[in-house]
Amino acid sequence: MAGAHTRAPGRGTAVQQAALLVGVVFLIVGVLGFVPGVTTDFDSLEFAERDSGAELFGVFQVSILHNLVHALFGIVGVALSRTARTARSFLIVGGVVYLALWIYGLVIDKDSDANFVPLNSADDWLHFGLGLGMVVLGLALTRGTRRG
Repeated sequence: MAGAHTRAPGRGTAVQQAALLVGVVFLIVGVLGFVPGVTTDFDSLEFAERDSGAELFGVFQVSILHNLVHALFGIVGVALSRTARTARSFLIVGGVVYLALWIYGLVIDKDSDANFVPLNSADDWLHFGLGLGMVVLGLALTRGTRRG
């Protein structure tokens, strides 16, 4: 398996490429959350409330805060993709954050004020997949490399 120091010509290491891709996807998703049509029930988009009825792709409940967090997370991923060490940290730490958000989404009452982001069941399982995938990428793409 490719290590952190495996480079595609002019493109950085495999872990840097993965962090860049993840960052760009999050940035795009954050922007798409503000696009009517891509986000259904756009007129019900709230800042940060469980009552936000807007859904990205008609599936994932979003709010202005949710979209901003995705966009900022994407910007952080793009910035941290500049070195293998920071790219690895972004993928692993970011993945752990998403796994924690998955657990949070599972344990809160979706009808309570604790659901301020807001989250629905589709968000919960997407967060699980994203978190697991990011951690696996961060570990697998740096396996067998020295960290200094």
